[in-house]
This record gives sequence, structure tokens and C-alpha cells, in this order.
Amino acid sequence: MPAEPSLRMTARETIALLTGAAGFTEHRPPPRTLPPDGPLGWAGYDAARERAAERTGEDESVVYGTGVVGDRECVLLSFEFGFLGGSLGQLTGDRLEAAYGLALARRLPLVALVATGGSRMQEGMVALTQLQRVAAASTRLRAAGLAQIAVVRDPTTGGGWATVGAGADVVLALPGAQVGFAGSRVRPPDADPYAYSAEGQFAAGQVDAVVPGAELPGTVALWLRALGAGGVGEEPRSAAPLPRARPSSASGLPASGREAVERARSSRRPRAEAYLADYFTVRLPLHGDRCGSTDPGLLTGFGLRADGQPVAYVAQCGTATRPAGYRAAARTIRLADRLGVPVLTLVDTPGAANDAEAERAGAGAAIADTFAAIAAARVPVTTLVIGEGGSGGALALAAPGNTHVTADSYFSVIAPELAAAILKRPPEETGATADQLRLRPQDLVELGIARSIVS
Repeated sequence: MPAEPSLRMTARETIALLTGAAGFTEHRPPPRTLPPDGPLGWAGYDAARERAAERTGEDESVVYGTGVVGDRECVLLSFEFGFLGGSLGQLTGDRLEAAYGLALARRLPLVALVATGGSRMQEGMVALTQLQRVAAASTRLRAAGLAQIAVVRDPTTGGGWATVGAGADVVLALPGAQVGFAGSRVRPPDADPYAYSAEGQFAAGQVDAVVPGAELPGTVALWLRALGAGGVGEEPRSAAPLPRARPSSASGLPASGREAVERARSSRRPRAEAYLADYFTVRLPLHGDRCGSTDPGLLTGFGLRADGQPVAYVAQCGTATRPAGYRAAARTIRLADRLGVPVLTLVDTPGAANDAEAERAGAGAAIADTFAAIAAARVPVTTLVIGEGGSGGALALAAPGNTHVTADSYFSVIAPELAAAILKRPPEETGATADQLRLRPQDLVELGIARSIVS
């Protein structure tokens, strides 16, 4: 079994890890001549650059060009941490901007292999403003519907993390890597080091996956396949196929509203994991809301079907969906829309979380944003209600005009128990209230809410 790659690989070693025998074609921007000791005239800066070049064999902190990962061509840019700590200066900005421009011109996804300590002090504000150049170049790539994947290595801090790293569509991290805006020498002395690690950033929903180096080539190759769709101005893909109904302990359709609710709440009916496992041959999760939170009751990501078709998915798992879940859902839907990938949503929730913590975390705004993401989507969105459809917390993930239901599901403006309470009815009238709400699968089809019952 091959040895695990080093956490501190060089820029070219990291590129070679991903491209293997397929190789790499290096590109360079037009040369620029800096004044002696750089734009600030920092004494000894030229000598420090010369020593860094002798030590690493590179003349700047970034290498970029084209290569093939798996079966997909892409633009790769890789930071050389041995060259002045992988810091960003004016010439680094030239290379980063040129790498994004190459991806735009060739209509290729961009894979950034990041290891940096931040902006280069010897160039002062000139170095810091390179972050604006990177952000603008990344925005142009995003507007063109081209994917950006970042692999954050050890360490990834400062402006490099806050642009090339955290600004990517998908963020993968190597185990044990130091990852965070504040580097080890500038953070508070009593700060918890876990918060600045790959694992800590994953727990906080800022990183999509922590991937061992040996698994990195295969993982990046799969992501390139899953994200490699048409983009802006090209024909959108066909709608995501409907999942097959999974075996249930009950048969036929529910005879009453009460039975529909009981079947949807049954612990024996199939859940999102069963549907996703049957639907995809490969699943690549997106993790977290990028605001410091996660919702384990909502699954998001991209997957590949047996025929190779990529589909983005958002799946509720039967729990009350939290604000972080809605934000993650909106992020996934917008990314899929930008890349031209169809979306599948699985609805199964008693409703949005309504505790005080959820309110403080912005439940209303997060739900509104999810409604907006689906309303604005140009790619087809397909919805299957597989269990409970609890009010607006479920409807936020439902595609208008393309929602389907299973025999084990219901969809209602409000749970029948709450409806009875609001109407000041005794508990024994909950069943009759459920009937009045017409929430059964067959009712939903008759009302035009659902297009079909999947069997």
C-alpha cells in the first residue's frame, strides 16, 4: 500500500499527486519587472527572494497550468509554501489572475492547491490588494458557470484562505492542516487550536470534507465529474429522474388523513438515506452553511448516477430543519444552477425548527433564502415528498409544478394536532381535522399540489 503523502508537499509534488502520469503543462504570465527590493524598497527583499528561489527551485510562490485529473482537464494552481511562506505579492497576484483567466478562456474548472501564510509584508498594501484581484478573477469565473475546487494544505491562513480557499465552490482539506484566517503567530494566545484546524473548520461547516492525501486524486476526479456541467449560456441538463419508491411496511394508499400522518411518521418507512443510496452510485457531500453551523438532519451535495449523470441533492431526514440546513440547501441549489446541474430534493420534515436558538440563528431569513433559490433556479428541480411535509419548512424545498409524493407521505399547511389546537378542538377531533386538511397523497394529486404518486 503506498505511503500517505506528506502534509508539506511542494507545489509540484501536489500537482503530480493529482495528475499522475497524465502530466502537467505549466503556464506563465507576461513578465513584470519590480523595482529594487520591491514596491516599498524593503531592504533585503531581493536577497530573500533569491534565497527562496535557490531553496525551492521556484521564482514565485505559485505554479499554474493545465492538467488532467481522472478523466477531466482542468486548470491547476498550486502554492509553494517554501517560497516565502507561500505568501501573496504582486507577482503572485499576476499568476493567480492569469490562472483564473486561463480557466475562463479554456472554459475549464479550476483546482487550487493552497498552502499560504497570507499577504507578503515586504510589499505592504500592494501585496494586500492582490486579494481584490483574486476576488475579481474568481467572480468572473463564477459568472461564466465554471467550477472552483480548493484543496487546503498545511498551512492555509490569511488572505489566501479568505479568497482562493474559502471562496471556492467546494473546499477539501488535508487531515491535520492548519486552516483559518488568523495564522499561528497573530491569533490570541489562549485561542483553541482546534478552531484553526481542518477538522475544526469541518465541524464548523466551513470545509466540505477532510480527505487523506492518498484519497485526494480520486476524490478531486469525482468532484470534477460531478461539477463539470454546461454553465451559463449552454443547454441545461434534463430534469433529475424521479427516485424509485422504496419498499414500505404498508401497502396501498392511506384511507384517512390520520392514517396518512401515521404512515409518514412511522419509524419503519424508508428515509432519505435509503432513497439516496438507491439513486446514486457516487455521493459527494457538501457540508455546512459557511456561517459556522451545520444541520445533521439535512443532507446536501452532488452525486453521480449509474449512467454518469450528475445530480445535486438536498434531502431532509425527518427532523425539524434548522437555519443552517436551509442555508446549506440554498447554497447547493445556487451552485447547481450556476453549473447547469439538475437538482433533486427529498422532503421529509415535521417543519422548520421553532425553538429560540433557531430564531436567533435567523430561521425566517434562511427559509426565505431557500424559497428564493428554488424560485430563481434555471435548472430543473425535481421534488419527492417521502415522509412528512410539515408546512412552510417543507414547502421551501418543494419544486413548483414538479413535486411528487410517495404513498408514505403527507403534505399539510400545518400539522393536524396544531390545527385542532388553533381551532380549539378537543384532541379526539384531530383525525377529523386531518381529513379536512386533505393532506393524503391522493388528495395532493387531486388538488394539483403533486404531479404523481411514485409507486
